[in-house]
Amino acid sequence: QGQLVESGGGLVQAGDSLRLSCAASGQSFHNYFMGWSRQAPGKEREFIAVINLNGDWTYYADSVRGRFTISRDNTKKTMYLQMSNMNPEDTAVYYCASSPHATTTLAGFNNWGQGTQVTVSL
Repeated sequence: QGQLVESGGGLVQAGDSLRLSCAASGQSFHNYFMGWSRQAPGKEREFIAVINLNGDWTYYADSVRGRFTISRDNTKKTMYLQMSNMNPEDTAVYYCASSPHATTTLAGFNNWGQGTQVTVSL
């Protein structure tokens, strides 16, 4: 599998929106399920979303369902996470990941990016 690089993190205020991107290289992007996870300070990494090969199936953790939207553009080999109505509990390092199989758990992903920091202030 190839390299995954996240971007788009930063500092936002509660209620704001932010879009993260995950660019893939060196792999057949369209052959992989793609997902996002996050890790807040002092907490375990948390699975938050996954999208299938052509983007017509998605799954979200309860903590983000209804506020976050995962999408992908196979022509650009890029996946996105649109985050809206953010709150301080969304503060974390966000990681993208890929898997050759359908999965809704962290253990199902076998290739990870380096992460991008998202901080939400009051």
